[in-house]
Amino acid sequence: MEELYGQYKSLLFTLAYQMTGSAADAEDVVQDVFVKACDAHPERLEEPKAYLCKMVTNRCLDLQKSARKRREMYVGPWLPEPIRTPEENTLETTVVRRDLLSYAMLVLLERLTPTERLVFVLREALGFDYPEIAELLGKQEANCRKLMSRARSKVGISEGEPVAAEAAELEWVSQFLTSFEQGNVDQILSLLTEDVMLVSDGGGKVLAFTRPIQTRDQVARILAGAFEGIKPYYQGSLYSEFAPLNGETCIVLRSGDETVAAIFLQRRHGKVAGIYIVRNPDKLTRVDGQLS
Repeated sequence: MEELYGQYKSLLFTLAYQMTGSAADAEDVVQDVFVKACDAHPERLEEPKAYLCKMVTNRCLDLQKSARKRREMYVGPWLPEPIRTPEENTLETTVVRRDLLSYAMLVLLERLTPTERLVFVLREALGFDYPEIAELLGKQEANCRKLMSRARSKVGISEGEPVAAEAAELEWVSQFLTSFEQGNVDQILSLLTEDVMLVSDGGGKVLAFTRPIQTRDQVARILAGAFEGIKPYYQGSLYSEFAPLNGETCIVLRSGDETVAAIFLQRRHGKVAGIYIVRNPDKLTRVDGQLS
């Protein structure tokens, strides 16, 4: 079992995290699955990948039911918990980065039913074939294809269109950060798409917008004053740096040793189409931590 844990824990964590949007829930799912697998009949472990993935998918589908109820009571928009993905090229970190959907896509997955989300993650993130997905879900292959088609439609991706996000290189993110820190409205405006959206998640625990901001001019003006505007709330100096989160270059705001916010940028045609600001302190505990 120890050998199986070492071989499959990254795959199972990546699957569970993208199903739940919570690293804490994903870790609990993986631990729970391996504990139960210890008591499984040896015949079930003849194909360990399929067996373990099925256990994880079933556990995540159960979790999604309770999670949806919790999010209905959540204060303001709910955003996925960021996870740190170190850039060193070890086998484990390379596999996790390769199999992660973009952060913006994780946000869009909240539009899907749990089963649609599962099919989407298995197919687009982890590269499972439809027969494998059908076996895991106990459904016909044709039904899984229909679920995938509906999922793509709900997240606004047409058939045949690639799911992979436009890469946000360090230089591009750095240009945005410079404009953000300088509070230059015109410069920020030039970097935004016409339909840009800003979403912040404070969970009712810290200052954050309680609804998405979708007007380009309003987004630019909010960003222009945000850096200076939040400084008075922190006794230590407020500064920014880059961090590898969710396989992307992310902006992290800090005050002393405290992580204040993690900012993800969605890039489309060279401009910023989405800005996701995670401020809920409960979701920032892994920003400085090690890869799960």
